Formats: sequence, structure tokens, C-alpha cells
Amino acid sequence: MVKLSSVLGTDDFSIAELCAARIDGDLVAIAGAWAPIDEPDVPAFRALAVAKSAPRALIIERMSAAWVHGASLAPPRVAQFCVPIDARISVISDPAIAVREVRLDEGEVVSFGQVGCTSLLRTTFDLLRDTFAPDAETISAVASLLREHDGLEPTVRRKLEETPRMPHKARALARLDRAVAAGLSRR
Repeated sequence: MVKLSSVLGTDDFSIAELCAARIDGDLVAIAGAWAPIDEPDVPAFRALAVAKSAPRALIIERMSAAWVHGASLAPPRVAQFCVPIDARISVISDPAIAVREVRLDEGEVVSFGQVGCTSLLRTTFDLLRDTFAPDAETISAVASLLREHDGLEPTVRRKLEETPRMPHKARALARLDRAVAAGLSRR
């Protein structure tokens, strides 16, 4: 018997077959992909599901990475990816994904099999600095990450405080303070 991939798409089966399997209760649609209903919900699975929407090897970041790390119950509508600033890529004009160029330091990307995702620290750092993301959504995701990972808050705070010439640093630190308070109130 052939073992199917944990995450399926229209390159594996036709959309009609995937929809029929969903109706039959065999598959579930998730993050623009399809997965067996009994697939364990772990970070590696979530990373594969998000990466299925990317046309090439991109690094999962911000709210998509937060979902991979378990900070939210559902992936964002628009999958968020990044590439190193020195990477040469063509423009991707898919409205279902957002790609930006960023400077990545060593250790800021973790691998889930063949899929790259920003590390827990880098994900939290990026979420706090993202001026386009709504405060409530950001604070909720960061609070969840802080609750689940002891020692993350002082590390993120130190990184924010030690980063020179960072735009919106005061806003990022205020968001962190609010996320800490929100995390404490849910314990």
C-alpha cells in the first residue's frame, strides 16, 4: 500500500477528488491544503500545510510562523513568508501569500523537514514589530507563545532593547508588556 503525504494538494489529486474525500470525512482542508483527518496536529505538520501554498522554498514567518509554533488555532488567511535579503527571487503575485525580504541571522530559521520557519524568538520579535498587524491579534499570539515557552519574554525583551535604530521600538515594547499582562491574566 502506498503511503500518501501528510499534506495533499491539487498536484496529488483533482479538486473534485479532494472535495469528495472531505465530504466523506477522510480529509480536512487546512491552510490551502488538504490533510487526512487523523493527522497529528504538530508543528512539522503545520509547516508542511503552510508551505504547500508557496510556489517555491520560502521561509514561513510572522502570523503563519506563530500558527506553526502553536500560538493560534487557525492559520492566517494570507500565508506569510520571507526570504533572505540577498536571495534573488522574482516577484510572486499570488494574493494568497505575502513575501518580504529580511535580514536573517544564523539560528533565526528552524527546519521542519524541508520547510524553513522563523525560530520562536524571531517569530515573536517580528510579530511585536509588525506595524500592519492589529494590536489585539499580535498581543494574543505573543501572549500564547510566552505562556507556552518559559524564558522567551526576557530573551525577546533583551533583543528588542539591544537592537539599534529600530523603528517603532517603543510600540513593540508596549505590545510585549501588554502580552505579558494578558498571559498572566489567563494563568
